[in-house]
Amino acid sequence: HGGTWPTEKIWEVCQRFARFGVPLHFTEATVVSGKLGWQQGDGTPWDSTPEGEAYQAREVVRFYTMLFSHPAVEAITWWDFSDYHAWQRAPAGFLRKDMTPKPAYDELKSLIKGRWWTKLEAESNAAGEVGFRGFLGDYRITVTVAGKGPISKTFVLSQGDQNRVKVRVE
Repeated sequence: HGGTWPTEKIWEVCQRFARFGVPLHFTEATVVSGKLGWQQGDGTPWDSTPEGEAYQAREVVRFYTMLFSHPAVEAITWWDFSDYHAWQRAPAGFLRKDMTPKPAYDELKSLIKGRWWTKLEAESNAAGEVGFRGFLGDYRITVTVAGKGPISKTFVLSQGDQNRVKVRVE
């Protein structure tokens, strides 16, 4: 609750622990959207502010982007999804106490469902092949051939696999 790590430290921590060859999980991550250094028990509420929300949004984008870009990072767990009943009553969630989304929520959603979400529409080559680079995860492909109904198939792009999928249209 006292601030964020510089970009260099985020990367250095990832590099330091990646050498052990196990997936990295960042847990209990928090960036507050209120006054930094607030002290519990002084009688004033610890509320989210417009300036704090802008700070939180910038830092969430920077933090998640750094972690998402490191090949050893497998999971990120944000500690409080909402400010309502957050730990130490901190304004630490992606949602305000009234459950309305903060800018950090919108920015993270834009990253995950936008920039980091693979969407592709393509035509195959003469051999019936389509190649693409995509983020790891679950996919659904729909193949349409003239005169035939569309065929759908699900597959997973996994780290370390060849990640080749064949869809046979008969």
